[in-house]
Amino acid sequence: MTDTTVTPEPVEPGGPSAEAPAGKPAEGSSGTPAPAASGTPVEGSGGLLIEVDGKVVPNYAATMISFEEGDVVKGKVVRIDKDEVLVDIGYKSEGVIPAYELSIRKSVNPAEEVELGEEVDALVLTKEDNEGRLVLSKKRARFEKAWRKIEAAAESGEPVEGNVIEVVKGGLILDLGVRGFLPASLVDIRRVHNLDEFTGQTLECKVIELNRSRNNVVLSRRAVLEEERKEVREQILGRLEPGQVVEGKISNIVDFGAFVDLDGIDGLIHISELSWSHVNHPSEVVAIGDTVRIKVLDIDRDRQRISLGLKQTQEDPWQRVISSHRPGDVLEGEVTKVVAFGAFVEILPGVEGLVHISELADHHVESPGEVVEPGTKLNVKILEIDEERRRLSLSIKQVEENKMAMGDLGEQIEAAGDSEEQDETEQDEADESAGPVAEESAEAEAEEAPAEEPEAEAPADAEASDS
Repeated sequence: MTDTTVTPEPVEPGGPSAEAPAGKPAEGSSGTPAPAASGTPVEGSGGLLIEVDGKVVPNYAATMISFEEGDVVKGKVVRIDKDEVLVDIGYKSEGVIPAYELSIRKSVNPAEEVELGEEVDALVLTKEDNEGRLVLSKKRARFEKAWRKIEAAAESGEPVEGNVIEVVKGGLILDLGVRGFLPASLVDIRRVHNLDEFTGQTLECKVIELNRSRNNVVLSRRAVLEEERKEVREQILGRLEPGQVVEGKISNIVDFGAFVDLDGIDGLIHISELSWSHVNHPSEVVAIGDTVRIKVLDIDRDRQRISLGLKQTQEDPWQRVISSHRPGDVLEGEVTKVVAFGAFVEILPGVEGLVHISELADHHVESPGEVVEPGTKLNVKILEIDEERRRLSLSIKQVEENKMAMGDLGEQIEAAGDSEEQDETEQDEADESAGPVAEESAEAEAEEAPAEEPEAEAPADAEASDS
């Protein structure tokens, strides 16, 4: 039997073939081989051989892809220069990706963006520029692909990942293939004071705002974190009960109180629950980062809110008042606040009493500010202790009246003492003046008295006779 196998004859590049004219690749779908030229494909050749005028020849058009400007094609990196990258996409010439078309980052180094032999997606910018080059863009191909992914994520609610490439005023810029903006308030559950620490990190965020026409993508990492911690919060709420004493860390301070992190959920210590004494601002008592022991006061499980108390874990100074003091006691205190109806005086740390305007002075007082001011230290008298309502009634006026009464008594005692001393002095003076007169009188009496005669001596003879 005669062999009927046909050997294709070589065809010169410029000879009769199905190759499209230079610079005009055959039309077809993007990134796919162009349709065969006029001729009949040889069965079993996969379209690489065709029969033309009874001869089998190579189908060069089948080895070239067909694309248009704006299409995304695949290629292999064959060369890396300092300002551009060459990519083989299967076209008649290699495509060029300028350095500024490699990434959305600024001032990139091509060697850091791609590697030799790496397969990349590129968008066709120009099929033939003034220099006859095929110009491609890696970042725009990624941009188009990223937009489709971001749009799908925004619709489904799934998170997207991006690398932090820049810190800007008010937030962070993430590389998602497009520039995504993450506001500072949405970086974490709590406020972040140093955004620079996130540079270079890969973050998972949710898309909360999308505008293709303005290339605007707004992200929220906080939404992801809150969702992750939702289960943790529910577990914490399930095991907490009012009355429990737990530990936590101060996470934030506001004018009306302080928030405490309870290992996954925040509770609030209202400013009135921070201390037994008056607090002007929570920062006077606690600071961010402090570890504190607090008591659970109330739990709203529906709204996931926890009310905490710090003062409840400390000694109640009111008990000292009840056990150590009684009405009538006089104590030293300091004026903490002056109001229209009187003044509050702190007599012990954390214990204040009210001095009503009528008890400020023994004369009529129009305004308490006429008599006292915050910071004034003075003595007050306890008038009444209301244990149930935890209230003290104090008086300044009655302390002053006592002082006056004691002053009058002292004057009387002093006057009486002065009188006795005067009497003693007069007596001494009288004694002193009477002394010389008595002495003169005694001397005169001594001179007038007759002199005593001496006894006569017995005669010597008489003495002998007696013997």
